[in-house]
Amino acid sequence: MGKRFSNVLRGRKAVTNIVVRVIDCHIVRWNNDIPEFLLLKRADNVIYPGIWQCVTGKIEQNEKPYQTAIRELHEETGLQPQAMWTIDQVNHYYEAELDRMNFIPIFGVEVSESKISLSDEHTNYKWCPIEEASDLLLWTQQKNGLLEFHNMLTTKTEKLDLTKVSV
Repeated sequence: MGKRFSNVLRGRKAVTNIVVRVIDCHIVRWNNDIPEFLLLKRADNVIYPGIWQCVTGKIEQNEKPYQTAIRELHEETGLQPQAMWTIDQVNHYYEAELDRMNFIPIFGVEVSESKISLSDEHTNYKWCPIEEASDLLLWTQQKNGLLEFHNMLTTKTEKLDLTKVSV
């Protein structure tokens, strides 16, 4: 279950629920000095079949979002983080059927291993340069998070010290 926020506007309670219930986590490895990003292809028997995505997952009860990212990284890939950062933006989308606004914390993780042990949620994986990774992602918000993580690693490196998460 995600964390629920009470949203009060001018003394009236908002009708739409606002929740933080899932995370996005972009994974990087270094090939010499070039960052490569891990994308996972969703299985045909799960929600959003066949799309390429970063590591994602639901926040469990009493779990902090960064803990979810670490757990999901291991569950979906078998990898362990070497370093981890928060990305200074939050993904968001509206689910009309549930009248629910979702806010999604974004993390970036560096790994040293390249061998992946896929979960049943995925059928394939790719390590990609930034352009290919961005092209493969379907969701605009995930693309934006990936591009910001890439910027943090390559041009705005001062952000890395400010957003580091202890792993």
